[in-house]
Amino acid sequence: MTVAVGIDVAKDIHWIEVKVAETGTVLTSHAVENTPAAIAGMIDEVHAAETVHGPARVGIDLLGGIAGLLEAMLIEAGLTVVHVPGLAVNRARRGTVGGEHKSDPKDARVIADQVRMRDDLRQVTAMREDDVELRLLVGRRSEIVADQTRRAARLRDLLVSINPGLERIVDVTTKTGLWLLTRYAAPGELRTAGRARVLAHLRKLDHVKAASITALADAALAAAHAQTISVPGEAVAADLVRDLAREMLTARDQLHHIDRRIEGTLDRHPDAALIRSLPGMGATLTAEFLAITGGIARYPDGDHLAAAAGLAPVLK
Repeated sequence: MTVAVGIDVAKDIHWIEVKVAETGTVLTSHAVENTPAAIAGMIDEVHAAETVHGPARVGIDLLGGIAGLLEAMLIEAGLTVVHVPGLAVNRARRGTVGGEHKSDPKDARVIADQVRMRDDLRQVTAMREDDVELRLLVGRRSEIVADQTRRAARLRDLLVSINPGLERIVDVTTKTGLWLLTRYAAPGELRTAGRARVLAHLRKLDHVKAASITALADAALAAAHAQTISVPGEAVAADLVRDLAREMLTARDQLHHIDRRIEGTLDRHPDAALIRSLPGMGATLTAEFLAITGGIARYPDGDHLAAAAGLAPVLK
């Protein structure tokens, strides 16, 4: 005989259901706090069931994140852990009485039944440290890029409301353009400062061509002289533009730092060289691929990888 265990993962409280695989008899079903002590007690329960009914397979519906501690402790305890995807849980739940109504005990029961009935569930193994690092770094990089896109859109919207001419000439995706906006945003500010002060501010940047600085300063001043009227709310909008420009410059530095860490991790990763040899696979895309897959060693062959990516024309 064997034991089937289903765990519905949550942030604070997991729910576990333990069944005898052959008969479906429920041995226990209860909540488990997401703490080391509570999870250790749950593992002892599973081991106790194993001594009576045989080896256990433990199904979980999430990997990493809020399931990180649970996943690590289950694997460390020597239990066989399999992944029951959330989509499979949702579909299976709909076949139960009141299936549209989700609850933690019901999902734990469904997961345990999936473990009982299916032998094609992928076994979960401990991820390499490099894979975990890439997943964390790529996740943080994606957040910063999304925030940068939002800030850039807001900055352009504010700038065009007070100084359309300057908005047309300043590229807010460049360090030089953002540096200009940390000091000068409104037309009156540029006219008051004059060419010498604007150039002096731009020259504080390192590794920027003098010709580029001069061209930007002259274009900004030309736009400022072309608009002599002040619009309502100009001073506040200019302050907000400056704040956003500083935030974007800080985020650029953060991205540069993360990219360097990603490069260092890829240098150590055993799969990175092979993946980067493919056309179009730079450091960022390689890191994202490895972060999502958790390393190509987790897939026996290309067909399994295609199935996981949803490219294989089969239901699973």
